[in-house]
Amino acid sequence: MPHQPQPPTAGHTTSTTDRGSFCLAVCSCGWKGPARRSRDLARKDAARHGAQ
Repeated sequence: MPHQPQPPTAGHTTSTTDRGSFCLAVCSCGWKGPARRSRDLARKDAARHGAQ
């Protein structure tokens, strides 16, 4: 599942994307989180970015 949209928070629309065996959070503002093996951690990265 390549994209898992999160609700927009503070003008940011975040999702997760798979890159090989890694998952990373991305945002409409251009921000990208670190590559993670855990989708749950990537989702948490996205949530923390949206809350800033």
